[in-house]
Amino acid sequence: MANQKPNNKTDVNRYSKNKDIVAESKLGTAAAIGRMLLMLIGLAGLAMELFRDDGWLKKGLGKLFESTTNMMFIPVIIFVLWLLNRWMSSSNKGETRKSGDFPLYVMMAVGAYYLFMLITTGGF
Repeated sequence: MANQKPNNKTDVNRYSKNKDIVAESKLGTAAAIGRMLLMLIGLAGLAMELFRDDGWLKKGLGKLFESTTNMMFIPVIIFVLWLLNRWMSSSNKGETRKSGDFPLYVMMAVGAYYLFMLITTGGF
């Protein structure tokens, strides 16, 4: 093992492809932090609406399981969620699609709503 030759097949210029990468500006970083904060406020607001005592989860599951006719919507809901996943995800691993940003913008809008409610009423 001590007399093995070094690997001469290493690429000397393997980092040359990264020479054009520039750091983000302070404004871009602040915008990214703002997007993340809006998204987190939206998630917190939705979580509070879902899991409160008489929240959306309790009402929705109550409506869904109150009759067998309503229970037939479960496969339809699963199929719609599967279609949404197919629409938003890319077929190639290295490729991203712009439709994948749609949930981010929806959560930012929800976060803006809950931030407005927090400022004007003092709570969600």
